[in-house]
Amino acid sequence: GDWVESKSIIIVPEIFDVFPTFRRGVVIVNFMKNEHHNSMIDSLLRKAVDERRSNNWIEHEYVKAWDEAHRKFNSNPNRYPPSVKALLKRIQKGGGVPFINSAVALFNYISLKYLLPCGGDDVARISGNLCLGFASGKEKFVPLGGNEEENPISGEVIYFDDKSLKVMCRKWNWRNGEFSKITEDTKRAVINIDGIGPVPDEIILEARDELAELFRRYCEAEVSVALLTKENNILSINM
Repeated sequence: GDWVESKSIIIVPEIFDVFPTFRRGVVIVNFMKNEHHNSMIDSLLRKAVDERRSNNWIEHEYVKAWDEAHRKFNSNPNRYPPSVKALLKRIQKGGGVPFINSAVALFNYISLKYLLPCGGDDVARISGNLCLGFASGKEKFVPLGGNEEENPISGEVIYFDDKSLKVMCRKWNWRNGEFSKITEDTKRAVINIDGIGPVPDEIILEARDELAELFRRYCEAEVSVALLTKENNILSINM
C-alpha cells in the first residue's frame, strides 16, 4: 500500500496527574469491511440492550466513576453524560440503540456488555497524532451530525488531532466529532475502551480482546491491540 506517515496515540502526562487510575484499551483496525447492516452483530447488540433494560445500571460503580472524573474537570455528567451513561439512559427510557454500521454497533455492544465507554475514529481523516489532553479552548469541534463549529472549554478533557486541532471527542467521552466519524467507507480505525477508578485491568483487557476478535470475525479486519497507562502513555500506530 501507499506509504503513510506514522501517527501516535498520545495521552498527555497531565491527564495522569489528575486521573492516575485511567487506562485506555486500544483496538487498531485495518482493512475493515464495515457494513450498513449485519444481522449477527445486530442480535448481539439487541441482547446487550435487553440485558441492560431492567436494573439501574447507571448506579454501577464503573459508570459512577466516570461521573466523578467528569466533575474533576468541571463538567456536569448529568447534563453532558459520559457515553456509556448516555447509552444506559436511552435504554432505560425504553429506547433501542440504532445500528449505524458494523463497527459502531460492535463498540456499542462492548460498551453495554462491560459498562465501559467505547468510541472510535477513522484514522484516514486525522492528520496529526490522536491526543487525549486538556483543551486550550482554541480547538475546533463540530458535533456528530452537526455543522456548526464550536470551541471546547479551556481545561476540558478532549481527544483531538494535534495537527489540525480538530476535536474527535469533547468532554472525554461525551460527544463525538463529525470529521472523524466511522462510516461504511472507513478502512482504518482506532477504537478506545476506557476504564477508570474501580475498573480492574482484566475487565478492560477482556473487553478489548473480545472487541478485537469481533472485528476479525465480522469485519474481516486485521487487528492489533494495546493498553495505554500512566507508564505507557504513547503508542505508535504505523498504518
